[in-house]
Amino acid sequence: MEEKNVTEIITRIVQELMAQGKAADGAGTDSGKGTDVTLRMAVALIERIEAEAARMGVNAVIAVANKGGRPVAVHCMDESFIASYDVALNKAYTCAALKMDTAKLKQLSQPGGPLYGIQHTNGGQIVIFGGGVPITYGGKVIGGLGVSGGSEAQDTALAEYGEKLIKEALDLWQ
Repeated sequence: MEEKNVTEIITRIVQELMAQGKAADGAGTDSGKGTDVTLRMAVALIERIEAEAARMGVNAVIAVANKGGRPVAVHCMDESFIASYDVALNKAYTCAALKMDTAKLKQLSQPGGPLYGIQHTNGGQIVIFGGGVPITYGGKVIGGLGVSGGSEAQDTALAEYGEKLIKEALDLWQ
């Protein structure tokens, strides 16, 4: 049953990406501006990450933002921390806005680093610790994924798991 659920979710993501690819080629309404994360993609991704979080014993909040950094979907698992909502949203925003994962940004924003102090910009929305990854398609960032609720290592592992799911979906399509 576990394998069937993974296959169904990956299939939904691939179908959505294929539909967007047709739109970007002029067959749809996208006007060639590129792809973006859709609600269907976000929910499919979140559902799979929720299952992995439950397996790990983490009550997480999982947020997906579009390429403009705006929320597409947010799920709060039962008993997740209230504060994790804003943290997950801001991790997703950070990854979309800066086109990098938050663990890498952590390194760059240390005292003396090239991005030291960046967390004080953008109205405090920039997060400089792990748990966020950009969502990429065709070499472009089309959104961001943020996970909060566990330790930094757990949040990072869950975000990277989501990134792996997207990569697997794209590999199946190509």
